[in-house]
Amino acid sequence: MTTKTLRNLSLAVGTTALLAGCNGLGKMVKKQNQITYDVKPNPLEMHGDSVVFSVSGKYPAKLFAKKATVTVTPLVKYNGSEKAMKPVVLVGDKATGSGQKISYDKGGAFSYTSEKFAYEPAMKVATVEIKAQGAVKKKTKDFTPVKLADGTIITPLLVRNDEKGIYAKDAFVKTQPANQVANIYYSINKSDVRSSELKSDEMKNVQSFITTNINSQWYEFKDISVSSYASPDGELSLNENLAKDRAKSGSKALMGEFNKNKNKDQVFGKNESNYKVITTAEDWDGFQTLMQSSAIADKDLILRVLTMYKDGDQREKEIKNLSKTYTEVAEKILPKLRRSVLTVNVDKKSRTDEMISKLATTAPDSLSIEEMLYSATLTNDINTKAQIYQAAEKKFPNDWRASNNYGVALLAQNKVTEASDAFARAEKNANGNPILMNQLGIAAAKSGNRVKAMEYYDKANGAGTEVNYNKGILNVRDGKYSDAVSNFGSYKGFNKALSELLNGNGGAVESTLNDSNDKDIAMTSYLKAVSAARSAITANVISNLKAAIEKDGTLKAAAKDDAEFIKLRENADFKALVN
Repeated sequence: MTTKTLRNLSLAVGTTALLAGCNGLGKMVKKQNQITYDVKPNPLEMHGDSVVFSVSGKYPAKLFAKKATVTVTPLVKYNGSEKAMKPVVLVGDKATGSGQKISYDKGGAFSYTSEKFAYEPAMKVATVEIKAQGAVKKKTKDFTPVKLADGTIITPLLVRNDEKGIYAKDAFVKTQPANQVANIYYSINKSDVRSSELKSDEMKNVQSFITTNINSQWYEFKDISVSSYASPDGELSLNENLAKDRAKSGSKALMGEFNKNKNKDQVFGKNESNYKVITTAEDWDGFQTLMQSSAIADKDLILRVLTMYKDGDQREKEIKNLSKTYTEVAEKILPKLRRSVLTVNVDKKSRTDEMISKLATTAPDSLSIEEMLYSATLTNDINTKAQIYQAAEKKFPNDWRASNNYGVALLAQNKVTEASDAFARAEKNANGNPILMNQLGIAAAKSGNRVKAMEYYDKANGAGTEVNYNKGILNVRDGKYSDAVSNFGSYKGFNKALSELLNGNGGAVESTLNDSNDKDIAMTSYLKAVSAARSAITANVISNLKAAIEKDGTLKAAAKDDAEFIKLRENADFKALVN
């Protein structure tokens, strides 16, 4: 064999080997920079305590070896750890096994969505890489890992877990009617007050009340109503005069009781101007009421007469035609209609706010449950509220409101475990009251059971706007931002603005915050900076971050690692703020 022949043979063998390398894994690895990848979202985002992302890749023509299989594995790397996602398998035109086909002649693309995985705090600073390995039969080659994205935006975690409890209301009233009523009954066609009527139990009670309380600071005597009646029998004109005369005699009789008071300064009841007189000549309404409750045999017939005839004379005539029945009516019904009803209108006054407030902390056992619950509303000091409600629960353990309100006060003190215990005690007596359901929802949310918390909140619907606010917090934590915006409703504050931002309405953030009671807190400025970063308004990012850090120095470190500001990490003003 000649030298030339050997040289040609070597050239042919080398060319064959080169062609084999060009069509195999070696070429793919050598030209892997021609493969393009994209990750969405970038940076990664946490929603509902979880992270999920999608990867797409594109291979150019004449690159993917026909017999090759490439296993692509996304990796999330953080704090020295890594989480490997489920791999995607790509196969060439003539490769064996299943996978997504990539053509050698035309190239091809693949897409992939990771499984949802739980967010861990260390993932706040993370990277996403692609690790790929190619194989042809038993031969394998590793591709150089490629960084695709950073992580992780965790803005939903900014939600303020300031769930709102609902205090059960007291039924305390500062004044309540303590009216005293007595009936004076008259003989037929008479208007003089018989001595026996002044000795009735009703009159004795009124007399005793007047004597005991006319000078009391706790009772306000307002006026006296005298309603006098004649029974609906006899002539109308006579009955009119009888009713008027009975009003006079009834008023005089009651005035005599007040005149027994020797206090010259006490003129109530002695002055005719305090008497309000009403007379009824024919008391058909009273007649009908007494008939309805009577056991008179023909009462239904008599009641029908009242319905059929409106004229008093005709009514009386028709009833008298029932001679036997009318005799019973005259004996059992009519005497009760010949009367004067004397009503002393009195208001019973409560202790003053000052007295109740003092007793609530010095002698709580001297107060009623309504006074104790009311006293707690007279202070803004949460420690005093808790003290009062605790005392109320001790004295009235079966009133769920005391336990409920004590628990709400404990929540405001961030004593979650003690509050939950108080709510459990309240539940024994609350019979599913929606107000308490709200508190049980808070307790469940604080313990991390968001599903149970929402179940309780649903049972609390209608208890107050606090319920929807608390639902809104859960919605943010669950990644349901549209629901959160709806549940926060007209509330103006940090959580509403956060939900608007997360729901894609960054334009509403600033106005919501500026109109709220939260407008001056550090996190408000921080959230404005996040909103500005999403809109790429660098100047606003810097100014708001500066304001936030001035109010709370811990936000410097938070901003430095916050992936919301990842595009600004090389900005000189940003670096000066956070370093």
